Amino acid sequence: MTTAMKGTMRSDVLTVTGWSAVSPYGLGRAAYTAGVRDRRRTDTALDPARWQGPDARACLVPGFDVREVLGRKGTRAMNRVTGLAVTAVGALADLGGEGADTALVLGTTTGSLQSMMDFTRDSLTGDRPFDVDPTAIPNSVMNCAAAQCAIWHRIEGPNTTLACGRPSGLLALAYARRLLVNGRASAALCGAAEEYTGARAWIEHHNRDAAPALLGEGAAVLRVELGPAEDGGRDSAVLALRSLLRLPGASTAELVGTVVRRALEQAGVTPGEVWAAVPSGLCAEETWALTEVCGDEALEQVPLTSELLGDTGAASASFQLASALALADRAPGRIAVVTSVDGDGLVAAAVLRLAKEQQEATV
Repeated sequence: MTTAMKGTMRSDVLTVTGWSAVSPYGLGRAAYTAGVRDRRRTDTALDPARWQGPDARACLVPGFDVREVLGRKGTRAMNRVTGLAVTAVGALADLGGEGADTALVLGTTTGSLQSMMDFTRDSLTGDRPFDVDPTAIPNSVMNCAAAQCAIWHRIEGPNTTLACGRPSGLLALAYARRLLVNGRASAALCGAAEEYTGARAWIEHHNRDAAPALLGEGAAVLRVELGPAEDGGRDSAVLALRSLLRLPGASTAELVGTVVRRALEQAGVTPGEVWAAVPSGLCAEETWALTEVCGDEALEQVPLTSELLGDTGAASASFQLASALALADRAPGRIAVVTSVDGDGLVAAAVLRLAKEQQEATV
């Protein structure tokens, strides 16, 4: 722990000092910002020879190949979700992402379903159950992506994987805040990643009677530090984070409304001060509740990521945060609310104060 980290505790407000995205718009923050500003849809026809699943269309990171993007060294056995995460985290390395003072918190649904199913299939079809490729074992572990990000980019601080589904990006922020407040790190990279594969497509196909959106993929990561509570300039700030778990029989709409109101109260903000309300777009009750609290106009400011990028699973909330940050210059100093609902009942909300000045870095 550095001397600075041992000093007096700073404010518990998170400031966003950088962000990156690997999305169906392409690699990097600039590509993501341009796509969101244009409200451009990204769905594309799938090649059935490569993507052996039930979907005819999906929202894929264009031309993404792990070995082409990251090089051939150390990537022979790397799965797609790990490659997406390593690429997104790497874009923030120039902002001071290395060392023991930096934490990494990465959200997921289950890791790589494709790697898990391939490993299981090999154990069943081989001459003996243990006739499996040993290099496939790390890819089958849920924390593989976070571990590889740390190894590739020399991030030596706390390394955490959160399996929280769609709200993972918001829960990652809350976890990062606890690490920073308790002096475990001076900065944190937090976000989430999700891959598109045939295995995921088939599981989603059988688990959802009516898919709310095409499937998508990608990774989005924020770099955060503790900052002053007063209104800042260059950096957007996360003023509040709240989450609740819906019990069986409870109303999703009521729970979303409760979480949002508590988050606004924690941030010291009234519903009338909210410039943008950013739901996942994958739950009608969530959107209705957010409209009731913040009004119709607030929901029109930032496009729904589900309509542009599809259902990006665990990366959904992180892309919603990125969308709000990408449009910060349209309402400098204003308030944005981001919400997320997972099918298992987890509801989360974040309140952001958007930056008054845009950083020049385009990671």
